[in-house]
Amino acid sequence: MPDYSGLMADWEALLARRATLAEPLRFWTAILEGWVAWKPPAALEPLVLSAEECRQRWQAGGPLLMVDATPVIPAASVEDLLGPVMERLAADGPEAAAALRRFAEAWDDGQVGPAALIPGLDRDPAAALQERFGLGSHLGAFLPLAALRPALETYFEGVRELPDGVWTRGGCPWCGGAPSYGDLVEDGRRRLSCHVCGGAWIAARLRCPFCESWNSRDLVRLVAEELDEGYFIEACRACQGYLKGVDRRQRWNAGGPLVEDWGSPHLDLYAAREGYWRSTPSLAHLLPPEGPQGEIRA
Repeated sequence: MPDYSGLMADWEALLARRATLAEPLRFWTAILEGWVAWKPPAALEPLVLSAEECRQRWQAGGPLLMVDATPVIPAASVEDLLGPVMERLAADGPEAAAALRRFAEAWDDGQVGPAALIPGLDRDPAAALQERFGLGSHLGAFLPLAALRPALETYFEGVRELPDGVWTRGGCPWCGGAPSYGDLVEDGRRRLSCHVCGGAWIAARLRCPFCESWNSRDLVRLVAEELDEGYFIEACRACQGYLKGVDRRQRWNAGGPLVEDWGSPHLDLYAAREGYWRSTPSLAHLLPPEGPQGEIRA
């Protein structure tokens, strides 16, 4: 079972460093508190695959989460994580509230469950939720992260061997979800991270993880006055997708990918103003730039 006490400590340290953003950033604190309190259900058994079996799946181009390797996550085990988040997201407006109500009714009736939130290379839960319930993609993309992260980390805890040299896709080699953060580690290599299952893997620096373009002319590093030294935004002109990151050779004391991503919504605002998008929402996409919880600015 994952231990989120360290993640919570890193988060509190970031709030102390970015005092001007502390109030709106507390949106995430409640999520982390739910993860800390979460207990794995008896039905959820970790995935068991040998290192060779993992490599074979990756070499074939598929993530470890496949039809024959899907976690059993009882609906009741994630409702305490999902319910409060949906209540907060309902403040997005009457259309969001109505869509979330339709989703909640289907959940209570057993028509939909955790399986509908599980991502994949060729499966986008946000698109499915938008088509079925009319839920905005920026909200639908957030539900899998908030509800499933502890369960998926538990499921994959025994198969976290890095797929170096055998995984070439842009998505997560474990759950198949889209990458959420892309930083540079101490040896200069690029590391992508999946916030939904907690996976992190080494990827090519000159390839877009979204459209998988190898054209270096499509890749651009955005520079803004709001950027702190060592932090950056990498974007693709071909698909307009972007990832934030930190160069850990300059910021050796930076927090983990999820903490650094959640703690920099002002950079997401800048990327959005430049016309770029991301598949996994930040606070800047879930809350208005100026609202009752304060301004999201540098």
